[in-house]
Amino acid sequence: MFELVLLAPVASVETLSDALEALDALSVSVEDADAQTPAEQALFGEPGMPPPRAGWERSRVVSLFSDEAGARDAAGVLAAQDFFAGCQLVAVQAVPEQDWVRLTQSQFTPVEITPEFWIVPTWHEPPAQARQVIRLDPGLAFGTGTHPTTRMCLRWIAGQGAANKPLGRVLDYGCGSGILAIGAAKFGAVAIDAVDIDEAAVESTRANAEANHVTLNAGLPDKAEGTYQTVLANILATPLKVLAPLLCARVAPGGALVLAGILERQADELKAAYAPYCQLQVTDQEDGWILMTARL
Repeated sequence: MFELVLLAPVASVETLSDALEALDALSVSVEDADAQTPAEQALFGEPGMPPPRAGWERSRVVSLFSDEAGARDAAGVLAAQDFFAGCQLVAVQAVPEQDWVRLTQSQFTPVEITPEFWIVPTWHEPPAQARQVIRLDPGLAFGTGTHPTTRMCLRWIAGQGAANKPLGRVLDYGCGSGILAIGAAKFGAVAIDAVDIDEAAVESTRANAEANHVTLNAGLPDKAEGTYQTVLANILATPLKVLAPLLCARVAPGGALVLAGILERQADELKAAYAPYCQLQVTDQEDGWILMTARL
């Protein structure tokens, strides 16, 4: 493998990236050219909000090619283009051979939900103190236990089990990887429907449920029928507001509604959206995210 390294001003990055893809680059990445220096610029965004800036003033654009000839040919083609003005060729260099599988796996370690409840990739042994384990590897669908919203939902599920409060029939709306549905099964749910608008998420949920030896029904949202003792939805604030009447209608009398994907500053918006149906409360928070629940 060879990488072509370029410097580009912010106005050229998108065009340059598109051109590299057209020139058969295997991948293209963009990073702050001034990272780890006093001139470094942090770009922080929030879900549902536009980025604060289009990009860094100076970007390092790195593209990967299968051989040196491909990388050098791409560099020559780009240098001849009008849009390359202001850009700079830094290097065409070999990429050291690495065990990419092992390198990727090293980034994902067991995740503690509670001292006795862990999310564990298949290449790790569960911690000695783990009494309940979900086996889950990173994949295409959202939800591997590393995000605060997922951990808070799983903590809530585990807390119900610890308090001997039956989860009953469960709906996981927007199931992603199926991790919440699987967690509910591990803590005694009697019947589980896991639904998502994304077919890839549905297939991921089915595969992960089988790998964890739990039974659930996964499908598109129209597969949700009737009411449930527990309704879980870890999405984002905007769709949660739109879904308020639908989700509340799925909660059986006396049942629990559990919502996540909500930033602390969005709490009042959610309370207002759900006020006609229930009284939401903040019951957990982590790293600027909150968990909101209600009994109907």
